[in-house]
Amino acid sequence: MLATIAVILLILWLLGLVSSYTLGGFIHILLVIAVVIFLVRLATSRS
Repeated sequence: MLATIAVILLILWLLGLVSSYTLGGFIHILLVIAVVIFLVRLATSRS
């Protein structure tokens, strides 16, 4: 579940990068959230 959300957020961030307009810091907040979720997923899968 968390991995799916992280992938969706990364895709939205990449779409924001290639589009001609961005929503300011919102796209970068999405990236940060995706990275945090990915790290949490890695930490929980090891334990």
